[in-house]
Amino acid sequence: MPLAEPHDDRSSAEEPVVGAPEVGEDAAAVEPEPTLPEPVRQRIVALTAAVLPGLPGDEVPVPLRRVAKFAPNRRARLGAPVIAAQLTADPLFRQRVTARVLADAGDLGAAVVEGTAPAAADPVEVAALAYLARPRGWRELIEASGEAVRAEADSAVVAELVREAEQRATRAEHDRAVARVEAEKLRDELARVREELGQLREEARQLARTLRETQARERKATELLATERGRAARAAADADAELRRARARLAEAEAAAGVARASAKEARSVDDARLWLLLETIGQAAVGLRRELALDPVDALPADFVADAFADQPGAAPAGAATRARDTDDPARLDQLLALPRAHLVVDGYNVTKRGFGEMSLEQQRKRLISGLGGIAAQTGDEVTVVFDGAERIHGLPPAPRGVRVLFSRKGETADELIRRLVRAEPAGRPVVVVSSDREVADGVRRHGAYPLGADSLLRRLARS
Repeated sequence: MPLAEPHDDRSSAEEPVVGAPEVGEDAAAVEPEPTLPEPVRQRIVALTAAVLPGLPGDEVPVPLRRVAKFAPNRRARLGAPVIAAQLTADPLFRQRVTARVLADAGDLGAAVVEGTAPAAADPVEVAALAYLARPRGWRELIEASGEAVRAEADSAVVAELVREAEQRATRAEHDRAVARVEAEKLRDELARVREELGQLREEARQLARTLRETQARERKATELLATERGRAARAAADADAELRRARARLAEAEAAAGVARASAKEARSVDDARLWLLLETIGQAAVGLRRELALDPVDALPADFVADAFADQPGAAPAGAATRARDTDDPARLDQLLALPRAHLVVDGYNVTKRGFGEMSLEQQRKRLISGLGGIAAQTGDEVTVVFDGAERIHGLPPAPRGVRVLFSRKGETADELIRRLVRAEPAGRPVVVVSSDREVADGVRRHGAYPLGADSLLRRLARS
């Protein structure tokens, strides 16, 4: 960063101001700006950016007034070129910045103003303060900082080279160990091959002996062949006669098979009629059993009893959130599960809203989610329950849409625990779909037979509606 310093118009009757440029005995010219190491340049910009908002508005140069309004983490990064140029072009601004920086630096700033640098001080910090304060010998301090930075860089390079050399030595030692193991394996393999070679030689001798015996038996077989050919001719004639008889029996069997297939078809029709009659009897028996037990239709569902038993109570704050993790985020999977008969959709409320529209207030998040779930309940006709963390009862909620149940966890209980209670309350075999990206919730409800899905699957389904 070129930080050129122009002349500073100062009153000759006053004492030198800290941060003013050095002037020679003849006051003829100012030495050119030194070349700053990159760490020193960055530290100067950071110190200036830190004190910039504290300067009065009329003391901040016009080009920097917009930069002074930036957030602290963006001020030094985005305003670095403008800050550097202003420090070079405006000595009075540099003096004002220097006064505040030295006040914050404390004893280190006082030592730098006196032209000394403590041995334990960071050379980059000393060089940055020296550049701003400009005491006697400040250029030497900056040069010493550059040498220290270069020395650290050289040390890092040397350390990296040593590390690479150690890694290469370790790999070489590993390769030697592997080579020794391979050599042992090859020696064992050679011994095994030699042993097998001896066995093959013995087998070859046995095969040669067997070959001679086989050749002798072949000669005898050739003599017998002529005799057997005559017998074979007679047997072929007998076989032809037997084949003709077999074909006749096959035709008779095919005719019998046709008759059997017709009988089987007729028997299957009888079995179908019996099965239909059995199912009709079971259906009528079920109707009669319902009439006999006088089972009236019920309005309450298992989740309603959980809501009554574990409603929230005023008191302590809710437990902390669990570790978050995805299960599955496919909205098509959600549609498939909601298409099952009498499905129950349970939603981890804040887990979904903070993932989908966390920029809203909690009240707006709840309203948006409950409204979207009302649309799903209307489309599918399924039972829908949404659970929110709520150690303190939230009043003034609008009425929930038809088919949507809204629950808040009680004091000392999280929404995750209430969701697991809801799942355990359902009868075995009923399809229960739990939407939460919390891995503990997903693992817990899966053990009780529920189907866990990620929050993104519901968010995509709501965006599609």
